Amino acid sequence: MKTLQHLIIGLVVITIPNFGFSQEIDYTQFKTSDEENNIDIFKLASPSVVHITNSRLVRSFTSLNPQEVPQGTGTGFVWSEDGLIVTNFHVVQQANRVTVTLQDGSSYEAIPVGLDPDKDLAVLRIDAPEVNFVPVNLGDSSLLEVGRKVIAIGNPFGLDNTMTVGVVSALGREIDSISRRKIRDVIQTDAAINPGNSGGPLLNSLGQLVGVNTAIYSPSGASSGIGFAIPVNTVKRIVPELIAYGRVQTPILGITPIPQPDYYRQLWGIEGVIVLDVIEGSDPQRLGMRGLQRAQRGQIQLGDVIVEIAGQAVGDEDDFANIMEQHKPGDVVTVKTLRDNRRLEYDIQLQAPITR
Repeated sequence: MKTLQHLIIGLVVITIPNFGFSQEIDYTQFKTSDEENNIDIFKLASPSVVHITNSRLVRSFTSLNPQEVPQGTGTGFVWSEDGLIVTNFHVVQQANRVTVTLQDGSSYEAIPVGLDPDKDLAVLRIDAPEVNFVPVNLGDSSLLEVGRKVIAIGNPFGLDNTMTVGVVSALGREIDSISRRKIRDVIQTDAAINPGNSGGPLLNSLGQLVGVNTAIYSPSGASSGIGFAIPVNTVKRIVPELIAYGRVQTPILGITPIPQPDYYRQLWGIEGVIVLDVIEGSDPQRLGMRGLQRAQRGQIQLGDVIVEIAGQAVGDEDDFANIMEQHKPGDVVTVKTLRDNRRLEYDIQLQAPITR
């Protein structure tokens, strides 16, 4: 009996082991190429993956003394050799205390360095000079294609490093963040991402970080084949700002958008960002951009409605914020508006955000 059977399909030759066991096979020495790749990636990336515990202080009904109560768990990964950890914002949201547990079981209290609820990202720091931190290898999410293999490593349900394997199911998805802002260009994967995986790395077949696992879409909250990850190219842009400033340095245009914008857009049957007011001393004020005004009979009169910035259409505040995030203070952008059925154009220099 032959030990191997060959199936020839067109021009493709597929070799299948003969499992008749006429010849004994040493399982410890037998691995498919895909199995070897999975094992290598897990060994490479596991030292970079950490377990995060979020605790809050609450008062019990029987005592006025506050007690520390676990609020949830998640995953993170080592960003740099000096103890910086990246995870999801919602993993550490409203925490009084955050504990990071390394692969060797040692635990350290972490302090927040920077938070960005709009992109569901957070940077923590742990003081552990004796630890030899292993940063994750960064990849390029723009190179991903539907069908590419991806691997998620995390701590689902509080279990230590667990690996799941899948493929990129779709690219360019949008999900809502904690702040109700849209996170764009999100990676969709069928790799199982369960509670506790949030904040963990999504890796390609070279063991490089291509995304941060952030959410699952499921009525039950358990993985049902649709998981999402923030692309690493977004992470590479935001994390350095969180480290340097504690927040994302999104520039400002110099205008105040109208509150409850959806109501007024529907009321007036328009699209774009309605300017409520312009900031004194800003380029919009100097160039004559106008906010809402009250007519002689007390009626509200529309001023400028922003419909385009830097060649990109602006339909609402989410479009506006997404475009502004692509620029830096000092950049000059062309802003197009509508006012009294006239199209106006302004060249505006973006300013640094106002710190409080």
